[in-house]
Amino acid sequence: MRSVGFAAEVFSSAEEFLRSAELSRTGFLIADVNMPNMSGIRLHENLAIPTVLITAYPSDHDRTRALQAGVLSYLTKPFDEHDLLSAIRSVLDQENGAP
Repeated sequence: MRSVGFAAEVFSSAEEFLRSAELSRTGFLIADVNMPNMSGIRLHENLAIPTVLITAYPSDHDRTRALQAGVLSYLTKPFDEHDLLSAIRSVLDQENGAP
């Protein structure tokens, strides 16, 4: 992410992120659907931060739940750099009011 001009921080869990000082400075979130203790969907629901979710275990149920919760993109692994950057740009465009 840094190589394409985005500031990025990495956390080992949703709980670590929620305890961090970065929480208040976070413009958008990239999280895995399947994390220990708190899913990426649940994290998004608690924060309402523009979110891109990724998963190696896609399911129609999770995808539907994520999109209904307002997740802006749901990527399945493996995906390439272009897919992730496209999802991030889409998030930023929506936040900036681009058509």
